[in-house]
Amino acid sequence: MLSLKKKPEAAAAQTPAWHPNFRNFEALPDTKVVRTAFFINGGAIALALLLVVYLGVGELNLHALRDQCDEAQEQITRDRAANDAATANFGKFQEVGLRLKEVDDFVQSRPGLADLLLSLSKTLPANVAIDRLELAAERITLRGTVRGAPDKASGYASGYVEVLRKAPDFKPLFKDVSLTNLTRVAETGRLSIEVTIKLADGAKK
Repeated sequence: MLSLKKKPEAAAAQTPAWHPNFRNFEALPDTKVVRTAFFINGGAIALALLLVVYLGVGELNLHALRDQCDEAQEQITRDRAANDAATANFGKFQEVGLRLKEVDDFVQSRPGLADLLLSLSKTLPANVAIDRLELAAERITLRGTVRGAPDKASGYASGYVEVLRKAPDFKPLFKDVSLTNLTRVAETGRLSIEVTIKLADGAKK
């Protein structure tokens, strides 16, 4: 005979057991295989080593640079006398060069003396003799003697001046030709003449 048993009432919902946690995690020891402090200390040591290496390399470079500066200063001191002598010689060389240039410019600024004498010889009359030729910066001075009778000698001198003015070889060289002196020499009875020739601007370059 089946016995009828009264089903127990639904049990109330069970709650997990509770108890206070009094553990202080900050005070507990670090139980990890590799502790955190190891990484912190290792990183600090590595950073310190890098800083020491960096400073050491910088100090070595600075020391090498100082050595180079000292060597350069010694080289400058050794070569100072030679440099001063070379500078003085260069100054003298420049001075001599300027003088040579002035002489060259002076020579180049005038007609060629050989060509000038050749051209003068072509235009020189038979009764006129050139005793002296002076070539200056802007002029040529001819001093000579005219042979012939006294009444004709002055005409020979004036005619020679006209020849110089109109000669094709002299037109690009001469700016003006003038008879500046005409004197009778008592001892010889001949005329002494002086002809002044002003050079053209193109002939002075």
